[in-house]
Amino acid sequence: MTTAAEPARWLLREPSAEARARIFCFPYSGVGASMFNAWPRWAGGAEICPLQLPGRENRIREPHYGTYEALAEALAGGLAPWLDRPFAFFGHCAGALPAFETARLLAGRRLPVPRRLFVSAQVAPHHCPHDRFLDMTDDQLRAELAHLAVLRGGRPHPALLDLGLAVLREDLGANRGYRLAEPVRVPFGVTVLHWADDPEVTQAQLKGWEHYGDEVRFAVLDGGHYSFLSAPATLLEALSEAVA
Repeated sequence: MTTAAEPARWLLREPSAEARARIFCFPYSGVGASMFNAWPRWAGGAEICPLQLPGRENRIREPHYGTYEALAEALAGGLAPWLDRPFAFFGHCAGALPAFETARLLAGRRLPVPRRLFVSAQVAPHHCPHDRFLDMTDDQLRAELAHLAVLRGGRPHPALLDLGLAVLREDLGANRGYRLAEPVRVPFGVTVLHWADDPEVTQAQLKGWEHYGDEVRFAVLDGGHYSFLSAPATLLEALSEAVA
């Protein structure tokens, strides 16, 4: 059962009743909803709704979600009050996997499903796990977190890096344990995004998504692996058009 307070745990702010549509954004491994701080609140008539996962930022005292399947179960209930109008899911890199699992769970229960799932720089579930972080040492992961902090306009702080590393390790555990034996066809559209200058995931590696339904599209956007952080206009246009 979803309580009145539960949605506030999953969203940084209560969605507007005036929104014509909503775009729920899933953070990737090691970070929280603040990764979308540079995004506007609106894309056309669609409201941008960054998701906050347990175990990080303002939910740091809560236990980690454990697996993507368990996270999807919790999100299906937590987001229920806000799925009352057209919506889309967006996930970059590992963030796309719980987005997919949540959409698949909603479909299996005959609940509202996203008009479109946007998968950015992430291989298909039957090709998982695939993440360069999985084989890194703690020092290497800490360096990646420091680089990400700079990209987001901040400065690396040792204590915050230690907290981020602990979260990242747990998130990578979820990533490492996730894989589908074979593709599944889903009753919602999927748009697979490749960033032209992204060395981490090639276009060929993304092709596995073509087996997930009749409404799978592929698009190439300018930029590198972290370009989505600045909410480029081409990305926002694609998201807003999907729920227009």
